[in-house]
Amino acid sequence: MPEDLIRHGPNVIHPETESAVGSRNSLIRDGRDEYAEARLMVDEAVDKVLNHIHAKLPPEVLSRVEVMGSIKSKLHTYFNQNYQNMQNRFLTTMEDELGKKVRDMIDLEELRGVNRYAPRAISYLLDRIAGADKFNTSEVEKSIVNMYGHLHGHVQREMNDLETHTNSLLRRKTDVGAFVRGENSYAIVKCSFRDLPDKPENVYQIKLALNMLDAELISAVHAYQAEVSGLIKDLISKHIGDALSRELDAINENLIDEGKAELVPEEKIFERIKALDNHIADDDAEASRRFTHISKRVFDAIEGLRADIPLEEFDPLALRENVHKVIESENIRNRGFNTAVNAITHILDWSRMGYQHIENFKSARSVRIREYAETDPNLLPDERYQLNLDFYDTHQLTAMREAYSLQMQEFERTILELWDVVEKIYVENREETNRDDWATFSERVLEKPVRRSWFAARGDDEDQEEAVPEEPAATWNEITFVAAKPSALISANPTMEQRVNDLKSRFPIMREKLITVFEEENPDLRVIVENRLQFLDSEFNRFSALINPFHVQPGLLLDLDIVTIKRKSTTMMTMANVLNEFLYTVSQGFADSAFASFSRRRSTERADMAGEFVTGTGMAEVGEGEEVFE
Repeated sequence: MPEDLIRHGPNVIHPETESAVGSRNSLIRDGRDEYAEARLMVDEAVDKVLNHIHAKLPPEVLSRVEVMGSIKSKLHTYFNQNYQNMQNRFLTTMEDELGKKVRDMIDLEELRGVNRYAPRAISYLLDRIAGADKFNTSEVEKSIVNMYGHLHGHVQREMNDLETHTNSLLRRKTDVGAFVRGENSYAIVKCSFRDLPDKPENVYQIKLALNMLDAELISAVHAYQAEVSGLIKDLISKHIGDALSRELDAINENLIDEGKAELVPEEKIFERIKALDNHIADDDAEASRRFTHISKRVFDAIEGLRADIPLEEFDPLALRENVHKVIESENIRNRGFNTAVNAITHILDWSRMGYQHIENFKSARSVRIREYAETDPNLLPDERYQLNLDFYDTHQLTAMREAYSLQMQEFERTILELWDVVEKIYVENREETNRDDWATFSERVLEKPVRRSWFAARGDDEDQEEAVPEEPAATWNEITFVAAKPSALISANPTMEQRVNDLKSRFPIMREKLITVFEEENPDLRVIVENRLQFLDSEFNRFSALINPFHVQPGLLLDLDIVTIKRKSTTMMTMANVLNEFLYTVSQGFADSAFASFSRRRSTERADMAGEFVTGTGMAEVGEGEEVFE
């Protein structure tokens, strides 16, 4: 048989040699007449076609059709040629694959024969499975159990997602989990579902913000004006980190060879810190380890060098210009942000979530994508989205936090000013009409002096000097509860939730007081105050929907606004797939070293997986260094 393969195998090209390339014959046909078999199949196919033609066409048409020759002969020739071509291609392909399988089988048998006389390979296999001293299949069994467990987990999760989606459609309610699920939930900064003001019964207005930190990005993103020295330092730091990882791997391998346990995550941290002393230093001397990878002269030359060099200062032969050219040729400055932009646009196109408007502010590291170029909400459909992708570093976030705090102070000033105006109008109307409320009623019943209000305590009341000094100032404004004094950490990163709730709660109270005071709907004074009230209410709601920059960390920020129909949620569900795919593409995700080290599932903790021979039926007790069986 091997000689026949060599003489007639797929390496030989001949039309008649058995099993040759292009041959009509095969070694495995065992004397069968392929021509008779082919003729039988072709005749049957031709007869079926002729019977169909004779059944469909009238006799006068059939007589004219066969004027130029027999239809059967033409069909017979056509089927015969195609059948022979298909058969030859099939046989040639199968014989070639068969020859490859036979050669692989022969090589495998030869390798097994060699391994029979090579004890080193056996010891290597034993060591790879569980060690040369105890041969067991526990790790394989645990791996199989884990695979089945993960498979069932994936199936169960998809069934739960389907059930959740069905229930949300039936009860007309959708939650945040419809967007980002599982391991990507940590990236959510803000997500809120609100009814669209114009169509509250049928349409959702969704605000979603995702923050991907610098440390979690697969490809690092840098600001456009980042200094060249900073880019080089980042590259050196990454190189040193890789070197430390290799040193830790070597330490773990030595511990395993000695039969000891590997380093735990806390020990790895200490080992990395101790090993840093071999790579870096704090002094600026020329011979310092700080300048092992790049000399101090290069760092001094590129000090302050950014993305652009003025033309009048450009020197092609200078050191700083050539270092700048090397860095820019590798595209280190732009590749991280360009990768994120390419990822989001590609995923949107692939998922049929097209867009009519895109602005890529490359120098600002910002992208604006809208499904429709139109911005007037009255002209837009009820299924739409708007996406903003920005990269923020520490300096940008600091400026944003200052602006956010200043805007909050301005809202407090203007809203409290309006509150004082409404309160003044209410008090004057109460005195003119002798109308009682709780304040006047309690003063009359208890016969007490006028108590200083919370607003007088703020210093905004003109009559503050006339208040009784013995009466303590009110500490509760009767709108929100008294907040605890914030700690230093909360003061540095305020949520501003207390201040926002306090200001939001004032608007319905002011409207109620205006309704109480004015019996007519359109007096001049009421129109002026209500217009101001409506304006501040609308602007403050828009401000409160923004993302609090105090709780955004340096990295990519994806800000998404979606309008979707409650019964359909087409844009929302498709955008959920886009977001999960985007996070998987640009971010390596959050990793907990404790969970990474604790990889064994509880379902695999079995007593019969110890991996050692024990005393039982058919076995005797084995002493140290002995291998005795009954």
